[in-house]
Amino acid sequence: MNYSGSVRKEASKWYYVIELGKDSNGKRKQKKKRGFKTKKEAQAALTKALHELNSGTYIEPSTQKLGEYLVQWLEYKKTTVAESTYTTYCYILKKHILPEFENMSLSTLKPLHIQQFYTKLLNEKKLHHNSVRKIHAILGNALERAVKFDMMLKNVAKLVDPPKESKDEMEVWDVNEVLRFLEVAKESHLYMVYLIAINTGMRQGEILGLSWDGVNLDEKVLYVKQTLSNDGKTINKTTKTAAGMRTIAMPDELVTELKRYKLEQKKHRLQMGSLYTDMNLVNPTSVGTPVIPSNLRRNFNIFIEKANVKKIRFHDLRHTHATLLLKQGVHPKIVSERLGHADTRMTLDRYSHLLPNMQKETAQKFGELLYGHKDSSHLGNQNGIKEPIQQYVTNW
Repeated sequence: MNYSGSVRKEASKWYYVIELGKDSNGKRKQKKKRGFKTKKEAQAALTKALHELNSGTYIEPSTQKLGEYLVQWLEYKKTTVAESTYTTYCYILKKHILPEFENMSLSTLKPLHIQQFYTKLLNEKKLHHNSVRKIHAILGNALERAVKFDMMLKNVAKLVDPPKESKDEMEVWDVNEVLRFLEVAKESHLYMVYLIAINTGMRQGEILGLSWDGVNLDEKVLYVKQTLSNDGKTINKTTKTAAGMRTIAMPDELVTELKRYKLEQKKHRLQMGSLYTDMNLVNPTSVGTPVIPSNLRRNFNIFIEKANVKKIRFHDLRHTHATLLLKQGVHPKIVSERLGHADTRMTLDRYSHLLPNMQKETAQKFGELLYGHKDSSHLGNQNGIKEPIQQYVTNW
């Protein structure tokens, strides 16, 4: 069926009428839209509507409130994402998105509204650029589903550019700072948490959620299979990403410490008896329950001061691990696998500031390997090569 319509004037305003045929009772059906200032505007809108109707792309504007829709979307997401991700969605919706758009209908949401919202978050609420980018991603994801279900013609969030990603200056410790901190942190009941973080590059939630089932002391590996939620209340039987499910080789020193620590933990558990809640965690509290992340961060800052080392975040222990490996010459792919990155590009992008120095060191090492010494004055003399090329192996 080809739809037709006409433009008409009522008082000082113009409107269009589209003939939609007849209903089951033989009654004439029409679609009208009013409020155009000029005949030209009304005609343009009519032409667009007729094209969409005749091509099957027309969507009746939804009058549903955005707040109501987002709550429904959140319920859907609860079944498709990890609990920690769902908790993040809940917080961002209730804290930022709903207060701004709760009473606006899907049909009236425009790109300008979203752009003004981001400006407000940046300038008035002083949110970090990356936080606004996360809000943008969530809002865009929600509206994309509305488009999929024919509630919106297009995803207006896609028409808005989010703030440029801001890369914070990375703070890491050198080897001396690591050793100074670990020496002092031996006093802490969370010493094993710090030791694992520095030796493996695991995330906070991965370490606090680590079970003894995920530790193979004979094979000297850790299996990252579950995480502790940000509030410390839930053990998630999954990791942040699919790549997060991984196996990490341990140095002998960490294996030795874990063996000693496991025996001590067993003695403590027997002493506590019924007061101990055995969740089989590697790093529990004194009564066996998960360590609250905020308590870990508080303890971490205390021992940073005691060790008199540069103040960093707990997450920077992960960056420290990666940085020390890369400076040793370990291949970025190996570092990427240990960190649980989706691909090596993420690792190279995050630690690209190290590459120039690594290039120089690699060139220097190759020169020493090929020519036997650092002096390059003999390069023009073929007899200057003192030793044959030998296999160059870097061990971790």
